[in-house]
Amino acid sequence: MRVAVIGGGPGGLYAAALLKRLDPTREITVWERNAPDDTFGFGVVLSDETLGGIEHADPEVYRALQEEFVRWDDIDIVHRGRTLTSGGHGFAALGRRRLLGILHRRCRDLGIDLRFRAEAPPAAELARTHDLVIAADGVHSTTRTAHAAAFGPRLTTHRCRYIWLAADFAFDAFRFEIAETEHGVVQLHAYPFSRDASTVIVEMREEVWRAAGLDRADEGESAAWCAKTFAEALGGRPLRSNNSAWTAFRTVVNARWSHGTTVLLGDAAHTAHFSIGSGTKLAVEDALALAACLQEQPDTASALAAYEEERRPVVASTQRAARASLEWFEELATYLDQPPYQFACNLLTRSRRVTHGNLRLRDRRFTTAVEREYGCPEHTPPMFTPFRLRGLTLRNRVVVSPMDMYSAHDGVPGDFHLVHLGARALGGAGLIMTEMVCVSEQGRITPGCAGLYTPGQADAWRRVTDFVHDQSPGTALGVQLGHAGRKGSTKLMWQGIDQPLDDGNWPLVAASPLPYRPGSQRPQELTAAELAVLREQFTAAAARAARCGFDLLELHCAHGYLLSGFLSPLTNQRTDAYGGSLAGRLRFPLEVFDAVREAWPADRPMTVRISATDWADGGTTADDSLAIAAAFAEHGADAIDVSTGQVVSHERPDFGRSYQTPFADRIRNTLGIPVIAVGAISSWDDVNSLVLAGRADLCALARPHLYDPHWTLHAAAEQGYAGPGAPWPLPYQAGSRTPPTGRTDAPKPRLTLR
Repeated sequence: MRVAVIGGGPGGLYAAALLKRLDPTREITVWERNAPDDTFGFGVVLSDETLGGIEHADPEVYRALQEEFVRWDDIDIVHRGRTLTSGGHGFAALGRRRLLGILHRRCRDLGIDLRFRAEAPPAAELARTHDLVIAADGVHSTTRTAHAAAFGPRLTTHRCRYIWLAADFAFDAFRFEIAETEHGVVQLHAYPFSRDASTVIVEMREEVWRAAGLDRADEGESAAWCAKTFAEALGGRPLRSNNSAWTAFRTVVNARWSHGTTVLLGDAAHTAHFSIGSGTKLAVEDALALAACLQEQPDTASALAAYEEERRPVVASTQRAARASLEWFEELATYLDQPPYQFACNLLTRSRRVTHGNLRLRDRRFTTAVEREYGCPEHTPPMFTPFRLRGLTLRNRVVVSPMDMYSAHDGVPGDFHLVHLGARALGGAGLIMTEMVCVSEQGRITPGCAGLYTPGQADAWRRVTDFVHDQSPGTALGVQLGHAGRKGSTKLMWQGIDQPLDDGNWPLVAASPLPYRPGSQRPQELTAAELAVLREQFTAAAARAARCGFDLLELHCAHGYLLSGFLSPLTNQRTDAYGGSLAGRLRFPLEVFDAVREAWPADRPMTVRISATDWADGGTTADDSLAIAAAFAEHGADAIDVSTGQVVSHERPDFGRSYQTPFADRIRNTLGIPVIAVGAISSWDDVNSLVLAGRADLCALARPHLYDPHWTLHAAAEQGYAGPGAPWPLPYQAGSRTPPTGRTDAPKPRLTLR
């Protein structure tokens, strides 16, 4: 087997070494355009997980690395003159030159042909004479560019500029330091990579970089500016560069990683921001997986398919975490006024990979200090601290998210709703939300949707609120009012979500006459007179909700329903006062909000659910969502419930764990408005992390509460909490401890007989 490797970085070299070690008959050539000692970074950080893979695959390389590594456990966070230290994190790093030297030596010992200062022939040409071509040619991969139609690359350039530098001494911890300069916020990321040297990365927003004149500075001037800015951290010592240049990070994603017998590896296939770890780590892990798949699979095509299948989900998860981290640093200025420990906790948990639970395990004393500063009573997890909205105090931070049940008859909630909402009220959440309750018959999504437009419906809802307040004292019950707009007159979810009814359709209305999807009914554009009628319908429903005894009212302005349809430029194409600019698109939703707020009791809170992005070109953006949230807050909204999408059928959401929470975080920390975070929050550890870091005030969970109506009580039991934030109903108290299970441990051996 003849193998060509384009690129002599760590990923390409290690792939070559592994393939040769597994089969010495392989003829492997590595092309590297630079000299053996050329490298454009300084230190490399590898995780214990990656090192374990190296140890298993090639003990000789592992032993050589072990001799070079420097290790440390602490992270120092320096902000406004105060240094906070969190321990127990565990890092290992070495110089990039040393890593390359180890891999060069290993490749030569194995008989691999290393060609330095040599441009590799094009991948297409190599593929004609080699059985496998590994393109490890970096973020600017010429192979990927030459075969873009096959690989389907998507490159995203981000908003910060950064530069790699080095200091000739070793920091004693991984150091994050924030400098507030006359030009804006600048951050330092630094870590040791040998006993006498450290990597120093300086990063700032593009506009700060330009304001500081660094767009006109040469390499030496840039290093001097950075050294002066962080003189205290450096002890007045200089920074050195190595062909260092200011760069804007680019996230690389490819639709496919192989083309024929050519395969992408490392940065050529994917990139992840340096703030969560090393691209070298991912490249080395790619090499391990590729070599293993070539060994395990019957042919090259199967091996390349297996390699991508194995690595893609791991890389996608890493890239989601990296994006969360880099966006946190892009928005760093919004967090600067947080209390010191909360700021530090926020920084440490920014990627959502490190959680409250992880921190507590690594450094209990630090985490306890964060909790104490936050105001958690002793032995109380953050999620069980109370929260006040207007005249309502919620006993904990858990919300049962609104979930359409499609089980009403003629808009009347029945026994199903009583049991469904009652069970979740008994389950311990601080706030239980109804599904979207429709303000008119025409405003229903499906024939099974609940309403509040008749006295009979109000009576049925009163039965539910009475049960919750009588049987689960201290639990708040909220009602979400909305109108389906152009997404109405459809089948029940399990019969065909968003599909028009086969018969019995009712006419639809919307901001503009645009069907939701091909085959959907075309709505009528609302006239001024019809808008006035709709305001009255919302007001009447709000008055009924107040008489029913609901504790909180939420106005549904998200997910492409009627009011959301006014907010998005993709669904509002009106030319009158209710369209055009964002101010025009906000006009009708704000009129409805004002009318409902007036009808709703003054001491009871009112929230608004918005879609913070449409996940579609030309739609509502994250910046728009700030203006929308600010407008509702000015009109008296007590909190913003921040969801995303479902506005247009061609959306492309970036799904993942807690994927919507950054939008809530940005609104909260930019505007100072309380927020409810939603979106694939699935664990109590996530809730604790979001609340403690100040990214959200309340967390709404949907599917976890379908899986387990007593999710909150079980979260309390699993954390050993039995305080007022999660009281068990008296009839259930016998079940408040985790049930015992059979023994799984075995007696330890006491004697060894030879």
